[in-house]
Amino acid sequence: MAENQLSLTPENDKTSKILPIIIVIIALLALSSTAIFIKVAVREMSAVATLFNRLWIATIIFGLWSGINQVRTQITDDKPVLPQPYPTKEIALLIAVGLVHVLGRLSWTWALTQTGAANANALGSLNPLFTTLGGWLFFNQIFGRKFIIGLILAIIGAIAVGFEDLLRSNNNITGDAVALISSIFYAANFLLIEQIGNKFSMIAILVWRCAIATSLMIPVVLILEKQVFPVTLSGWLVVFALAAICEALGHGLIVYSLKNFSSGFISLLLLLNPVIVAILAWILFSENLSIFNLLGLALILGGIYLAISNKESVQSKVNTHMQSSAENES
Repeated sequence: MAENQLSLTPENDKTSKILPIIIVIIALLALSSTAIFIKVAVREMSAVATLFNRLWIATIIFGLWSGINQVRTQITDDKPVLPQPYPTKEIALLIAVGLVHVLGRLSWTWALTQTGAANANALGSLNPLFTTLGGWLFFNQIFGRKFIIGLILAIIGAIAVGFEDLLRSNNNITGDAVALISSIFYAANFLLIEQIGNKFSMIAILVWRCAIATSLMIPVVLILEKQVFPVTLSGWLVVFALAAICEALGHGLIVYSLKNFSSGFISLLLLLNPVIVAILAWILFSENLSIFNLLGLALILGGIYLAISNKESVQSKVNTHMQSSAENES
């Protein structure tokens, strides 16, 4: 019945549209600090050990968050909600999320040791392309012409940002291939999370993803690494910052945003990272921006603006399904 439906005031409706964008911006700001923290951390330990510490600390953070939510739910609800067992298919999807998550991180880390950072970043910029292509091939997602054009412009812009470094770097076919594969893993991660977003809560997905990734990393660090943990207070502070700011806050909010935006659009927005890093470097360290940097930044912003104008491609399929169900019930 219409009288039983909650009507939104113009102010609330406007807030409901702006808040998801604010959440994505906060996530991007948190993720833009990842490279800085990693550069500091690898002075004391390897990149693989840094990743392992980042993951297990983030697992504890997400676990505590989940526990607090459960306690709060039990206190506020009159009838306690008993946990229901997950179907086998859904458990398999959760395991797949953790697997592609850690494979993407490991392959990216290894690629950086085999090829130049410029090559790795350029190939990593293809992540939105694979996300969009995978959504179209495997999940019947449809993307409008404006979104596709905006996607291509933003990818070209991301490559142009590091074009000068790309010209100076030494090509390594193996390292480049692994960097490309890492981009595919990242795309698969986004697509899988988008598919299970209406079956699990955000915190459940994050806990499972980090816990599985940590478990898979344990034999890797035990076999390959002599020093697994930081040995100084500054080292512990850096890996904790990576876990709390980059993994928990940054990636946590990105996963949350997949309930409002499509995986293709979220992966496209992540191309704003070089824009944020370049602006911060210009403000904080007075680093000059070349013509290629400025051209690339302009193409990224223009491409994302064009993609936003295609609302059907931007909106999450989970959110669309929920809205359609609500309309049918009314």
